[in-house]
Amino acid sequence: MSDPVLSIRDLTVEIPTRHGILRPVDGVSYDIAAGEILGVVGESGAGKSMAGNAVIGLLNPPAHIAKGEIRVRGTRVDQLTGDAMRRLRGKEIGMVFQDPLTSLNPLLRIGDQLTETMLAHLDISRTEADRRAVAALEEVGIPGAAERVGSYPHEFSGGMRQRVVIALALCAEPSLIIADEPTTALDVSVQAQIIALLKKLCRERGTAVMLITHDMGVIAEAADRVAVMYAGQLAELGPVRDVLTAPHHPYTDGLMGSTPLASRGKDRLHQIPGAMPRLDALPEGCAFHPRCPRVQDACRVSPGPRIEDGAGRAACLFPMTREAVA
Repeated sequence: MSDPVLSIRDLTVEIPTRHGILRPVDGVSYDIAAGEILGVVGESGAGKSMAGNAVIGLLNPPAHIAKGEIRVRGTRVDQLTGDAMRRLRGKEIGMVFQDPLTSLNPLLRIGDQLTETMLAHLDISRTEADRRAVAALEEVGIPGAAERVGSYPHEFSGGMRQRVVIALALCAEPSLIIADEPTTALDVSVQAQIIALLKKLCRERGTAVMLITHDMGVIAEAADRVAVMYAGQLAELGPVRDVLTAPHHPYTDGLMGSTPLASRGKDRLHQIPGAMPRLDALPEGCAFHPRCPRVQDACRVSPGPRIEDGAGRAACLFPMTREAVA
């Protein structure tokens, strides 16, 4: 197997406070290969976006990487700061944010934002950058790209703005894209179009994608593998088909049970009792044990095994063992 585009090992993010140190990301490890989409899923506060921000160097102080390594195409990036990190963003790592309107500069034309990014990271002329800006908009499905390149963000619909943001993330030909809830603000039909676009561009360009979402339907449709996060840690990691049809961790099983499916008819949805624990009030042992229907005495003492990418699937002392549906 070729070397991964993104390799994260034992990543820990800490936030010092007056009452102690909080760890919104705690010992997370996984890889993403070229052309692969890894879905990162979990409830709000699970640490999904914080892990993505750590990769691209957008942690807000006092949050900082306290431990672990992040490598992009073999180069360690977690220790980069200032200009070195800015050169990496856009060139090696692209970002698709949740709200496309706030991701774009409202005072600049779409074409100017694309060309500025390309000129900053690629050794090309202004004329070539202008040509590529039109081509980038055409590639993401903007009709009349040659005319729309001179438009401002407010002149586009929400779905079209998100396509522009994807074009902006890809225009400098990065090897990794971090897509943080890219479909949340869009209606269902546009969501499907954006997911199909990400999958198409990922396959054609060989770009690795970290797809952060709370929507299990998006994961099922778009991802090759899925990382389930809970209270800053990996709860489960594996191929999408295996994890969604035969979850090993009770938390993953709870997420699947709370997802509406046509096959359930009028049956009531399952609800995971309680709520995600606060970072300053994590329980002893497994963080999920106060909400777990399978809890045993050992869960209240031991946090369970850590997941290393490629070794182990669920961070659970008593994992579920159903076989995946064929």
